[in-house]
Amino acid sequence: MEIPEQPQSERAVMQHRAYQPLQPAGNKYLQQKWDKASYDLHRRKVESAKAVVNTSPPKTYGHLALKLKKQQLEEEWTRKIERENDMLMEKIAHIMRTTGAVDNKMYYDRKSTKKRQQELLRITKENERILSRVSQCRPHYNVQSWHEDWLKTLKMMDRITRYPQRRANYQKGQYQGQEMLSRRSTGCDEEEKISSDASNHTNGKATSEENEKSRDTEETASETQQDIDTQPFSEPDVEE
Repeated sequence: MEIPEQPQSERAVMQHRAYQPLQPAGNKYLQQKWDKASYDLHRRKVESAKAVVNTSPPKTYGHLALKLKKQQLEEEWTRKIERENDMLMEKIAHIMRTTGAVDNKMYYDRKSTKKRQQELLRITKENERILSRVSQCRPHYNVQSWHEDWLKTLKMMDRITRYPQRRANYQKGQYQGQEMLSRRSTGCDEEEKISSDASNHTNGKATSEENEKSRDTEETASETQQDIDTQPFSEPDVEE
């Protein structure tokens, strides 16, 4: 016995009875509608959700796809080839119109020895002019003024120092002169002793004259020393 089929409208109306909710519900029809609405909302959220990792292909730029620089280089290369071809065609046409001689002569001016000599003379004259200018140039510094300034500084140093160099040098020279006089006097005494055996009269006169000379030199040296000690040092004229 076959069960008669129910129409589609009745099947849709009775479909909620076959629905089994997850939780116990008082009305299966309403529970089915609510669950379906929540499920549809979940599906819409899943479809509209954005991925955390960007897996989309990178953006394509037009200038990278066209490669304008490459096209420019190719155009320049083709223009260069065309220009060279035109030049070659002109040369071939010129050869065909004429006898076909090759222009391979090198035109240059030969340098003569006369021109080299003239250049040498010019260089020597320039060197002589430079040498004359350098030799005639006056110096910027005056050596005489340097020497005068140095003498002034020496005077100032001699005036400021505790033991002046000029007086010390004079005393040193006087001491050396006294030593020379003493040496000469001792040498004369020895000669007198040797010559006394020959003639007493002549030796006596010579010794007396030498003694007088030594006394005179000692007196003059002492007088000059007294004059130097008493003489005050003059202040040098220092230009401001």
